[in-house]
Amino acid sequence: MYRSHRPHRPHLPHPRPTAAVAAAVAALVLTACGGGAEPGDGPATGVKPCPTRLDLTAADSGRTLCVGTGATVRVALDGSPDRPWSPVTLEGGALRADNAGIGAPRGDTIAAYRATAPGTARLTATRPLCAQPTSPDGVACLGLREWTVTVRVAQG
Repeated sequence: MYRSHRPHRPHLPHPRPTAAVAAAVAALVLTACGGGAEPGDGPATGVKPCPTRLDLTAADSGRTLCVGTGATVRVALDGSPDRPWSPVTLEGGALRADNAGIGAPRGDTIAAYRATAPGTARLTATRPLCAQPTSPDGVACLGLREWTVTVRVAQG
């Protein structure tokens, strides 16, 4: 006959969270999710208002960010001569191009915008995944990396 060598463990009840623990978890979830408030709500709700300036880089790709009307949005994408970024394209009427006097090293892309009206704008650019061939019989890489950021403009 086979006998288990495990000691008998009594069934212990699962601990129940206290009201204080439940309240703390709820506060963390609301803080992480913005508390359901709209950007631009004041300090009374605990949510920071949208900033008056955004400085975007390649690391911001895929993000949705907010600014107040009148804010400045600057884009600086570092590329290289053999893997350059395309110019940034703008979709939507919430931003207006504001590029006076901006120059960029070869392969980089720099753009500036002013938030002119509440709404949404989408900024996009692309860059080759690998260097382009230097000779006509070289193998071409047709893959592109897409950069995109959505900017929500709140009444400011």
